[in-house]
Amino acid sequence: MSIWWSLHLRREAASVPLARRLLIGTMETAGVDPDVSYDLSIALSEACANAVEHGGAVAADATTEAYRVTAYLDGEKCRIEVTDSGPGFPHRHPVRPAHTDAENGRGLCLIRELADHVHIGNKPGHGGAIVSFDKILKWREDAPLVAV
Repeated sequence: MSIWWSLHLRREAASVPLARRLLIGTMETAGVDPDVSYDLSIALSEACANAVEHGGAVAADATTEAYRVTAYLDGEKCRIEVTDSGPGFPHRHPVRPAHTDAENGRGLCLIRELADHVHIGNKPGHGGAIVSFDKILKWREDAPLVAV
């Protein structure tokens, strides 16, 4: 079984729960274990929130008001990718643990905790960030679309 979808979303706070609900609905319909769905939905929310906050163009005359979310459920794995057109990450961007009482800076660390494999980098060429992450799927016993 293989499912994929891609969204082109405005950089607005309201886009974050939209992407999250679509992911949860897809995984629920396919029969993915709710705990795995929850972990991935939190990681997706963090990646989308980063794109909304930091993913715009840097030039004053160039406004990029969108970002892209793509999700692949393929076999036993789910891969999610969030890309934007912002300035991207500084070279050698370290993902340092944020202080537990910090209000900002915890998102990328949280994604690393919730996913099995994480790639954080920049798009080649014209700038922008890419955050992609994978998680091995577990299925409910009554899963209608379980991988074979």
